[in-house]
Order: sequence, then C-alpha cells, then structure tokens
Amino acid sequence: MDCSARSTRAPAITPAAVMGVAQGAGDMHGDTHRDTHRDMHRDMHRGSTGDIPSGGSGDEATVLLPGTSVGAPDPHALLRTLVGEHPERLVHVHEVPARTAVHADWPAWVDPTLLGALLGSGIERPWAHQVEVAEAAHAGRHVVVSTGTASGKSLGYLLPILSDLVAGAAAPNGRGATALYLSPTKALAADQLSRVAGLALPGVRPATYDGDTPTDERRWIRDHANLVLTNPDLLHHSLLPRHDRWSSFLRALRYVVIDECHVYKGVFGAHIAAVLRRLRRVAARYKATPTFVLASATVAEPEAHASRLLGMPVSAVTRDGSPRAPMTFALWEPPLVRGEDGEPRRVSTITETGELLAGCVREQVQTVAFARSRAGVEVVASVARERVPVTAEAGIAAYRGGYLPEERRELERALRSKELLGLAATNALELGVDVSGLDAVLLAGWPGTLSSLWQQAGRAGRSGGRSLAVFVAADDPLDTYLVHHPEAIFGRGVEATVVDPGNPHVLAPHLAAAAAELPLTEADLELFGAQTRTLLEVLVARGILRRRPHGWFWAREDRPADHLSLRGAGEPVRIIETRTGRVVGTVDESSAHAQVHTGAVHLHQGQTWVITALDLDDHAAFAVRGDPGWTTQAQSVSDFDIGRELEHEQWGPLRCSFGQVTVRGQVVSFLRRLPGGEVIGEHPLDLPERTLATRAVWWTMPVEELAAAGVDEAGIPGAAHAAEHAAIGMLPLFATADRWDIGGVSTALHPDTGLPTILIYDGHPGGAGFAERGFRRVRDWLGATRAAIAACECVAGCPSCIQSPKCGNGNEPLDKAGAIALLDLTLRHAGEADDSQRSSS
Repeated sequence: MDCSARSTRAPAITPAAVMGVAQGAGDMHGDTHRDTHRDMHRDMHRGSTGDIPSGGSGDEATVLLPGTSVGAPDPHALLRTLVGEHPERLVHVHEVPARTAVHADWPAWVDPTLLGALLGSGIERPWAHQVEVAEAAHAGRHVVVSTGTASGKSLGYLLPILSDLVAGAAAPNGRGATALYLSPTKALAADQLSRVAGLALPGVRPATYDGDTPTDERRWIRDHANLVLTNPDLLHHSLLPRHDRWSSFLRALRYVVIDECHVYKGVFGAHIAAVLRRLRRVAARYKATPTFVLASATVAEPEAHASRLLGMPVSAVTRDGSPRAPMTFALWEPPLVRGEDGEPRRVSTITETGELLAGCVREQVQTVAFARSRAGVEVVASVARERVPVTAEAGIAAYRGGYLPEERRELERALRSKELLGLAATNALELGVDVSGLDAVLLAGWPGTLSSLWQQAGRAGRSGGRSLAVFVAADDPLDTYLVHHPEAIFGRGVEATVVDPGNPHVLAPHLAAAAAELPLTEADLELFGAQTRTLLEVLVARGILRRRPHGWFWAREDRPADHLSLRGAGEPVRIIETRTGRVVGTVDESSAHAQVHTGAVHLHQGQTWVITALDLDDHAAFAVRGDPGWTTQAQSVSDFDIGRELEHEQWGPLRCSFGQVTVRGQVVSFLRRLPGGEVIGEHPLDLPERTLATRAVWWTMPVEELAAAGVDEAGIPGAAHAAEHAAIGMLPLFATADRWDIGGVSTALHPDTGLPTILIYDGHPGGAGFAERGFRRVRDWLGATRAAIAACECVAGCPSCIQSPKCGNGNEPLDKAGAIALLDLTLRHAGEADDSQRSSS
C-alpha cells in the first residue's frame, strides 16, 4: 500500500474561561465529546505552559505595549463570536505574553544621511539585536540573526549595507561598494526594494532582478545598480553562469544577505548550500570576499544551520529586543456531524477554516488563512465568499503559487490597502510580504513544523496590536494528537533543520555547473566537501566533465544550469485555456500527473476548470472553464526496491533498517466524487511510471510472529497499511518534515526481504534526512504512533488515526486493531532488545 510524498512562560487558559462559562461546562458539550473534554480540561489544568520561540527572556514583564488596546480586536470576544453554539470546537487556549523592547544606541559609524532618513521615518532608536547584527556585519563577521517574525531583522543588515553604499557612491569610480540580497520569493525582494527606495538615499541604486524583470532593464541593473535584490534561482540560472557580465558588480561585492534562511532545509537547502559555495568561488575570482548576513525566523541551532549552508563559521544573534503585544493562540477541532449513513464524520478542516475566515471578515478583522495545498486555498476562499457578500468593505481572495505575476502584485496591494479583509494563502513564504495590521491568522492543518507554525502565526499583530491565531486541526493522526496534547506545541522549542550539503544527488550537478562557470581545480575540493573528488570522477566517466592537468572542465555544448532546478520541481506545467490560448496558471511538474491529468477538475481563483488534455512533452495542460458538479482524485500504485542497507537494529526476530531505496510510482486512474463524497466513477489513465532514488527507514516482521500477536496472514495487508499511514502522520513530530515530504509503502511480502515490510521514505531525490531522523528516534516515533491510533474514539479507523488524505489506494484495506497489534509487537521486541543490550553492557 502506498502513501506517496529561552522561552517566556505563560499560563494555559481554558476554553471555558474564554467563553465566559464555568470551568465544569462539560455539560454543554455533546455526548460524543463530554468525557473527552472533561479529561482534556483536567490535563490542561496540570500546567500546559508554553515555550514561545520569539527570543524573549523570562525576566521581561508581561505588559501591554503602549497603545495596543486602541483599535485592536479583543481575541476572546472574537473567539466567542466564532464558537457560536459549538463550544466543544475550542479545545485549548494559550496566551503568548507581551514582550517589552530592549533598545540600543545607534552605531557611531552609521552614515549621517541614512541616520537622518531613519529618524525621519519614525525610528528613534534601534533594538538591541539590530545593533548587534549591524556591528558584526560592519566588522566583516559572518552572522545569522534568528529572532521572531516582525522583529525588524532587516534594519540590522541594512545599517552597514546602506552606510557603505552611500559612502561608496562618492568614490572616484562611481560604483563603490555593492550588495546582493537573496530571498526565497519575489514578493520579499519587492518588499525590501520598497523599503530602501522609500529612504531616498543619495547614491543608493536598488533594483530587483528576477524572472519578471524586462530584458532592457537587466543591462542597466548589471552595470549601475549597487543593491541587487533577487532569489537563489536567478543566481543559479543567470548571474553565476554569466558572471563575466556582472564583473564590475562582483568586483565590488561587500555584502550578501540571505533572508528567510530557515526555508533552506532538506533537499532545497542542499541546493542552496551548493549555490552559495559557487557564489563564494566566483566572487573570489574577482578578488571579492563579501560578508554574509543570514536572517531567519526563530529556528533551533541557527549558528549550526547557517554554517552548514555557507560552509564557513557563522555567529548567531538570537536575543530578540523587539516589543510584542500579547497573542491569544487557540487550538480548534472541527465538530463531528452525522453523515448520510448515520455515521459520525468530522467537518472538513478546509470548510471549517473557510467558515472561520468568513466570521472574522464579518467582524471587520483582517485575517489570513493558511492552507497546506493550492487546492485547499481555493476552497477556503470559496467557502468564505459564500458566507460573506463580497463588497468593497469585505473583499476575500486566494493567494498561491501558480498565479500570474500581475495577479500576485494586485493581491498584495489590495491586502496592504485593506481592500482585502480575508485572504487564503498556501504558506507564509508565498505570501512573503510585510503587511502591517493583520489582526488574526488561521492555520488549516499542521503546517509541517513548529517553526512554520510560529512563522505563520507571527503574521498577525504586526501593527503592534493584540492578535489571534487559531490552529484548526485536520482530520489526521498528528493534528488530532496535537490539539489534545497542547504541551506538544507550547511545551517545546522549535525543531533543528536538516541540511546535507554533501547529498551526492544534489552536489554532483552543481559541480558540473561550477565547472562550466570556472574550471574546477584541486583548491576547490575542500570548498565543496569530502565527496567532491569521487563525484568529479563520476562526472568525467559520464562525459559531462573533462579532466585536464589544470583541473576539471565542462565538456558539453549546453549549460548545466538549464537542466537543474533548485526546487526539484522541473519545468512548470502551464495550464492553457483551450479556446483562447491564454495561460491561466501553472503547476509544478512533480504534481502534474495527479493534479492536471486529463479529466481533472482544477480550481483557480475560485473558478473551476476541467482539464481536457495533458501534454507532458510540451509541459502544458489544456483546460475549459466550467463546473461539472464533481471533484476528482488521482489514484496511484507504488512499489520499492531496497538498494543498500546503511544501518540496522536487530530486535529479536524483527529488524529495523535505514538505507537507500528506489520507489516506483504511477498514477493509474482517477475517481469522480460528488460534493457529498460519493464516488460516481473511476477512469483509467495512461501516464508513465516515475522513479525516485531516495533514503528510507523500514522494518520487517515474520509472519509467525504477527500471527502470535493476533494478526493472521489475511490481516497483514490491512494492519501494515494502517500502521504505515499513522507512522507517516506522526513522523513530523520527530523530524523537521511536512507529511507531504514523506511517503510510505507497505506489503505483506516484499521480494527483497522475504517478509512483511513497512517502509517510510523521503519524498526527495537522494533523501532529505527525515527518514534518518525517524530511524534515530524510532521507538519514540512508533510509540507515539501506537498511542495516537489507540486513543482515537472511532471503532474501525478514520482520518484522525489511520486514513490518509494522499493514499493512492483509496484507503483500502485498513485494519485499526491489526495496526495496534502490529505496533505492540514491534515495540515489545524493540524494548526487549534494549533491555538485552543494557544487561550485556
């Protein structure tokens, strides 16, 4: 079966207290919830306090910031309005306390013109962390600042950059110093450009350089701009391969800013690490040794993360000196309703979030709702629009990748001007703009990591007012676990990021790109890491590079960067309106088989389209506008081949392994479903098989051991499939992963092992470190998985425990009781192996 790819303490606040009812208000809940909520309230009163990853120290007073009560919504009053007649939906409420400001003096070296502009803009004194970053960068020390959202990180690096640019503009050659700003999205670069341009500093010539930049402007930027704001993709595809055109800019390069560096993790992070090493190498060609400044929302071990990305030691600034108004953080579980068959079903997270977004907009509370998928964003916005008449005072829209540039810019403008009160967005990065005044944030399902949770929640309250964040649980094991165990959110720090700069699947093509930029020499081997020489030999053997006495040279006519995508997405697939030839939007190549296959129903800006044909060779999907009255869901099959076991643990007759695997998957059909969920047809598809060479954790169990545990041979497929689903759902609690970055396959008999086997794999070529982290904490991981299944109130299995939203087999077969028995067997033998090891040592 396959499921493809220092803290401030604050008291917990009960939902009853927020709702203004007695603490024992369990009588108000429906029969289904009464006992659960009574236990939940008792657990919360034992002291569910929270680690708030904002950098504030415990000795700061919990006080309201001056003026925050004026014009700011009352989160508790808003929650009472949203809850209405269903108080059981509000599971837990947590208060994030206010944080007072810690100021510092302006550095003496700040250019007087810049200082005057900052004072004129209302910045009287900088915060302590801004000055600490500025002093480090000005002194030429590589530094990473990791403080909370909206903590003014940009001023820390702009002080030295703009001071040097103003001073350099008076240099005899007229170019002076230059600086490069890298962000993961175009929107962030445009936002930074607006800030810098607003200061109107003499001699500072900022410009954005990305895929939307007109050709005639690019030459001027290369020759004259001294602050270029771009993204790693343009650095990889344009600046580095054509570095000779950028020679005057690179020769004067003094600073490189890497914004939102916490985003660069997993395989994407390995790509960025390689690009940064290529940048260092090309800059050295022009005798430049720039100072690197990295900025991040709060992330565990920022110094180690930044150093891995850059390949050099980096110091960290983590104490947040910015003020913060209080935030109310609510955990919300959609209610159970009875379906047409009389069985209880939980209301869809997407529908519930759309309802909440509409409720916030009706109260004139500007709100962003984050959903995990592009389709989810469209549905959230559609539900909200249905509940609120669209007027000039209450605009609601969707914002996601795949929109055309002009659509995104218009949405950003409308959000800033308050024309939009409600926005559904895929994640904080695609929003990527500094919008002041957001009052509330809704999170439709777990965003993947605690770091992402706080990053998205931090979008609220950016104008200094009180704010509300609501996490709306999805109907899956992890979300259900989290809302009923709030200490798992508020009781621990954010995760450490996983970056492997030596991933051979990533590093090898970047070595080819580096050789095309400048021939590689022996001196470059240390820069790229220990595997470099071996990988270069492979590239030579394949005819990609040519070995010469003075190094390794690119041996082909084309450009390597043209065949290498940093985001692992390949060339986007365009969605083209059949009648007019107009490009409606795009989808990632990796998603095209499942999302825009022939017959797929696709949502874009609230409009429904039907895909009439998918041309994989031309990277185009053709569509007609119209709502057929049903939705579609792709069905797939998967299998895996075990390549090389790297590590293993023997648990008596069971074996747990970590190693290299190849996963094979194919979308074979799609289902048509009516709005109520009824399947009205399955239609075959003729799409090619796709393969993924990655890393995985797997474990095997003898048939006779399973039988002794109560799982007979006929029940193995359902038990293994259910355990696989739940394990995928719980792994993000132990690894820095989103459930959509992980896949799984289970089988009653695998030819490579000869045994029933469950495998969980990284959904990225070469692996991303998630499965390895699972292997390191396999007992805790599988223990939490077993607990989540057993604690679920359902009888035979549901989305809260063993059903998966991305199962290619339509969640068949599944056996809840069998999964618990299988996991009990696994954990018992793992524990016995531990006891045996301890006694022998």
